[in-house]
Amino acid sequence: MAINAVIFGATGMVGEGVLHEALRDPAVGSVLAIGRRSCGVAHPKLQEIMHSDFLDYAAIEPRLRGYDACFFCLGSTSIGKNEDEYRRITYDFALAAATTLARLDPAMTFCYVSGAGTDTSEQGRTMWARVKGKTENDLMKLPFRAVYVFRPGFIKPTPGLKNAFLVSKIIAPAYPLLEVVFPNWMSTLEDVGRSMIRVATGGYTNKILECWDIATLARSAA
Repeated sequence: MAINAVIFGATGMVGEGVLHEALRDPAVGSVLAIGRRSCGVAHPKLQEIMHSDFLDYAAIEPRLRGYDACFFCLGSTSIGKNEDEYRRITYDFALAAATTLARLDPAMTFCYVSGAGTDTSEQGRTMWARVKGKTENDLMKLPFRAVYVFRPGFIKPTPGLKNAFLVSKIIAPAYPLLEVVFPNWMSTLEDVGRSMIRVATGGYTNKILECWDIATLARSAA
């Protein structure tokens, strides 16, 4: 049976790519996108909720029930932010959404976009890696059917989508070479989206998916 999925962050590069794959894939029956603004996509599978407070979902809880998967792609760069600011956007936002969904839909599979190099010891010198590590650790403790963490490095954008980072567009032509030289740090946006759908529909042996896992799972199921 096709799954029903919630997506956070569909107006960002990763979320837009995941949404694109979900709308294309017959394994996904419907998608609910939650964000501060519209993702600008019209599709029979897609519904949207405009929601401004990523720390409180009480007002929209009735509309969040009955979903099989969450693809949490909401996030921000750590550049220009202190640890408190970055933690609020990265940790607080993710845990607020996940805690609500775990209570409403405990049979859900929760997929979280983290990053290559994340520090689950929570003790390292790199601020973003510590915060991401704390986020991963605490998401894993929630009573979902399953939680999967995705750790892409550089992500090659999907051609034709509008929210790709400028630096990603510039580097994309060199992707075939970079994939050979740095295979553990390279992913395509298509593979990120497809692999999320595959773990939501069929599971996976590893709860933390590095770049190799993302590519292997996505392409073996294509």
